[in-house]
Amino acid sequence: MSERITMKMVHTQGEIVLAAADSELINRDIREGKLHLSVSPAFYGDTNVSDATFLSSMGLCTIANLVGKHVVDLAVRNDFVDRENIIYIDRVPHAQFAKIIE
Repeated sequence: MSERITMKMVHTQGEIVLAAADSELINRDIREGKLHLSVSPAFYGDTNVSDATFLSSMGLCTIANLVGKHVVDLAVRNDFVDRENIIYIDRVPHAQFAKIIE
């Protein structure tokens, strides 16, 4: 089983926050114009997980910050993120997710 995703989940202020990135992006700075994204293990974690674990975590979280082609594509294909809500920084996809609970 390939573990191409690095992630971290934290509980804060009543939210379950997931940060996930394609593993090869960890410790990279992505820049384009005024946009800058630091893909640091302090934020995205250092735990490598399977696609199934990532998708299960997406189902549990209330907020997610996602970066990388593999992670964002999985989120889109599983109806967590709409393609029109993806931004690209130096050709790297980035998406955010928030679950509205009524």
